[in-house]
Amino acid sequence: TYKISGTKIFISYGEHELTGNIIHLVLARLPDAPPGTRGISLFVVPKFVVNDDGSMGARNDVVCAGIEHKLGIMASPTCVMKFGEQGGATGYLVGQENQGLATMFVMMNAARLAVGVQGVAIAERATQRAVAFAHERRQGRALGSVSKAMDPIAVHPDVRRMLIDMQAMTAAARGICYATAAAADLAKHGADETERKSAAMRVALLTPIAKAFATDTAVGVASMGIQVHGGMGFVEEAGAAQHLRDARILPIYEGTNGIQAIDLIMRKLPLEGGATVAGYLGELGRTIAAVEAENDPAFGQMGRRMRETLGALEKSTRWMAQAIGQNPEAALASATVYARLFGIAAGGHYLAKGALMAGADARRVRVARYFAEHVSTAGPGLAATVMEGADVVRDVLRT
Repeated sequence: TYKISGTKIFISYGEHELTGNIIHLVLARLPDAPPGTRGISLFVVPKFVVNDDGSMGARNDVVCAGIEHKLGIMASPTCVMKFGEQGGATGYLVGQENQGLATMFVMMNAARLAVGVQGVAIAERATQRAVAFAHERRQGRALGSVSKAMDPIAVHPDVRRMLIDMQAMTAAARGICYATAAAADLAKHGADETERKSAAMRVALLTPIAKAFATDTAVGVASMGIQVHGGMGFVEEAGAAQHLRDARILPIYEGTNGIQAIDLIMRKLPLEGGATVAGYLGELGRTIAAVEAENDPAFGQMGRRMRETLGALEKSTRWMAQAIGQNPEAALASATVYARLFGIAAGGHYLAKGALMAGADARRVRVARYFAEHVSTAGPGLAATVMEGADVVRDVLRT
């Protein structure tokens, strides 16, 4: 064991009375550790030291110094924790000395996917609430209506647009998160080493997309839910505002979405010499080919728009691979835009796969078509920003 001292902030449920013990994972530096991240170790620090027989021992030297008051998430005590105020908190080394950051990322990557799923959950709840409100709230009359009675706002085209946008964005985020989770299962339980390794590479590639796209979606969908409610969206009794407050922290949790984008371009695109991302883009291409071959009028322009988005992503990926080595500042300036483009292409892919399923219901096809014709159309523009928009970002701080 080691004596741990220091302060941690932003610790969700750092102190509470819901369980008999609280276990903190703490990154700390040993006295003789090398400088930088190479010298960080990981420790378990319990609120109560556990005796050898499993019984609860003495209170450890770790206390809550204060509760942080945050925007939303009122049910979660977010704490400032102080370790070692009375001589040192007992900590147990996890893994090897000076390898703590790599060990911590086993948890962090799982948490990033979990936060993405949390984004899907909030987006889904905001969508359900908006749909219900739009069918209950009566204002104006439908085009061509001869009735003098007010119609539900759901009949108005712009409200319908907002509702299907919320549904499509939520479904796309859900598809990315589920695909990442499925790959994580295969990475552990695949039939052979080849399948397990391939799945692990897929998890690595998709995790930053799942986290960033799903949490950005949660904020956007929750905000649109308020818009559907109109003035009632700002009345607390309506409940729509809570979803936006709850969602807003998600792009910050477990590494901001800007960090996810940097992870994607700097660490994930180079995996296996670029073979991992190339294989994924090939999969997207096969789905698009299947959509095009379907030749179903209900699919509208889905295949065409998805093909344009994939082309934009392929072009941006080649540019990014070159920029990482030759102009890393430009690559970093474009990372978040590139991640957004990647997420749109991936989201459309999973929605299209659902639409292609035998017996797919009309709503699933409609949602996939909407995403392709209203969201994927941003792909070429995002690609232009990735490849041509870095210079102005670099020059922001110049006189």
